[in-house]
Amino acid sequence: MSRPQIGRTVRRLRAERGLSQLALAARLGISASYLNLIEHDQRGVTAGLLIKLSETLAVDLAALSGTAERQMEAQLREVFADPLLAGDPVGEAELEQLANGAPTAARAVLALYRAWRVAREDSGGIALPSGRRVLLPTEEVRDFFNDQANHFPAIEDAAEALTAALGVRPSETNHAIAERLRQVHGVSITVGPLDGALRRFEPDVRRLTLSEMLPRESRGFQLAFQLGLLEARETIDETVRLAQPSSHDAEALIRVALLNYFAGALLMPYGPFLAAAAALRHDVEALAARFGVSFEQACNRLASLQRPGARGVPFFLLRVDPAGNDWPGR
Repeated sequence: MSRPQIGRTVRRLRAERGLSQLALAARLGISASYLNLIEHDQRGVTAGLLIKLSETLAVDLAALSGTAERQMEAQLREVFADPLLAGDPVGEAELEQLANGAPTAARAVLALYRAWRVAREDSGGIALPSGRRVLLPTEEVRDFFNDQANHFPAIEDAAEALTAALGVRPSETNHAIAERLRQVHGVSITVGPLDGALRRFEPDVRRLTLSEMLPRESRGFQLAFQLGLLEARETIDETVRLAQPSSHDAEALIRVALLNYFAGALLMPYGPFLAAAAALRHDVEALAARFGVSFEQACNRLASLQRPGARGVPFFLLRVDPAGNDWPGR
């Protein structure tokens, strides 16, 4: 009768408990080298050691059977066999390595696949009376920005008019925006702790609070965003209307993305920014320093220089969120 081969399960359980091989071996009363051989299935496990492993790792004997790993391998095999995810074939050895060597990552792959299937099924078979396919809100925002080549002339015009009203150099824009919020709109600005938020505007008391965790460049961007809410609302609303969003969620995301666009256009006016990009040979760090913005904000602005007759280099910017969704906002 062969002895149970449970190395991969022991290795996973040990890692999940934050134990080194040396620490677990000491608790089991064996050498670290012997435990290493067990974990690589080069040594069998006696009944006595199996019971001790169960007690030390606080699991029942069934959990040491490797059933969970085999089930995960089967599920991963199904994922990578999906014809809509056609690509280079994933071999059995790679599947086993993912399931056993990186179980957390394997579970994340399975969760993403399930979410993708739900999204695909929900959006693939539903259409509006016009024949337009219902998209996920993030996809709808992405497609809208792509259709417009990430350039919105009306918003550019509104930002340029406000830039002219501010009448300051790029390096002084943040201060000028803060002063306009205070003097024209009666908005007080404070910086302090915010639980899980970057900004909070209280319209009843006209108070804007920015998170103390925001760097200087991001605070300036949030000020420009707030000024857009107050002074470019009609332009933003009209652009949203032209987008014809299919849901409230899509409408909200488009509105935020357009306000982000306005903030970038206000902090980095089209003409001066295009000229500076050429003069600085598209050195993004130098551009960010000249206009007092972050590296990412400067990259976003470079990707929006699509004005007919005054186009910049056709950069394409891909930004993804933790779930892997590409996203048009900043």
